[in-house]
Amino acid sequence: MSFINYSSKEINCKIVYYGPGLSGKTANLKHIYETSDPASRGKLIAVSDDNSRTLFFDFLPMEMGDINGFRSRFHLYTVPGQIPYESSRKLILKGVDGIVFVADSQRERMEANKKSLAKLSEYIEDYGYSIESIPLVFAYNKRDAVGVVPVEEISKELNPYSAPEFETVATNGTGVYDVLKSITKLVLEELKGGRKS
Repeated sequence: MSFINYSSKEINCKIVYYGPGLSGKTANLKHIYETSDPASRGKLIAVSDDNSRTLFFDFLPMEMGDINGFRSRFHLYTVPGQIPYESSRKLILKGVDGIVFVADSQRERMEANKKSLAKLSEYIEDYGYSIESIPLVFAYNKRDAVGVVPVEEISKELNPYSAPEFETVATNGTGVYDVLKSITKLVLEELKGGRKS
């Protein structure tokens, strides 16, 4: 949940990039880190194994400018997609303000996408929210791969919520900032209006 520090005039929000293993969550954060203004970002912290797979989380703090005289800071996290790290995924979602669901567009990964989204919904409910009430954006990643599922089909399978959705290729940055802008806008609108449960 957003933290507003009135004495320092800061708003801190938490955004989690969630999705199945190897869907491109870390690639999204790496692209943002590598291409953003060094003055507006902190250090990218990644806890990964020898194969560069996320073990616990990746973390990137970003300054997003002033909002009504308050400095806004977004803390971007990824979760590990591998099955053994289920407890880590749930823990990282605690206090989340917005979620980017990074889906792998390859047909053979559709079942993994659906299972991951079902777990996300379960975890959010455990924290007293519903997936329909939290700011959510879909990134249909790996659109440059061979044999990708058409967007209309992925949307029908994963997005009955009519959440914003974007085609992305995180390795070259296609759509990455569109996703980031969309989720930060939704989080700020939610902050202004108060969260629904």
